[in-house]
Amino acid sequence: MPSTTSRRFLRPAALIGAAVLAASVTACGSSGTPSAVPPGSASASAAAGVLTVRDPWVKAADKGMTAAFATLANDGDTDITITGVTTDVSRAEIHEMAMTGGTMAMRQKQGGVVVAARSRAALEPGGDHLMLMDLTRPVRAGDQLDITLTFADGRTQTFTAVAKPFTGAQETYAPGHGASPAS
Repeated sequence: MPSTTSRRFLRPAALIGAAVLAASVTACGSSGTPSAVPPGSASASAAAGVLTVRDPWVKAADKGMTAAFATLANDGDTDITITGVTTDVSRAEIHEMAMTGGTMAMRQKQGGVVVAARSRAALEPGGDHLMLMDLTRPVRAGDQLDITLTFADGRTQTFTAVAKPFTGAQETYAPGHGASPAS
């Protein structure tokens, strides 16, 4: 027969266990309200109305120019426009590929990149991308670069992109953007 002391602790322990189980099941469910996330994480950024940056990378380059790429997700209810970009390894611009004189050429994208509400935009080789010009140092495979986006409403968001080797997308430049392709 259990002692009086054992019974006295058994019931509160069972109640505490049930409460913990109920809380963990509720946390896993979808209640429609955002859960707490660490500041600066992709989920915290999305909850705050800033873009989620997925799979960011930079083309490794020894000198001159290179580019950064990623998939940008806007989980908010309003369009977001990226109007500027900065990095500590170069000056940077938002670029696009467009027909110039019958040839696809790279040029600065006027008006920036719009990421429509509840959609994604790709920054990719051969399309819209973040152009890093006049590199102040080599960008080697494995390097991590901090890139800051500026939005039309004045907000900014910094993300880290990893450099990797890439030999594709040997685009030409529109007049005024250099004579050789990104290295």
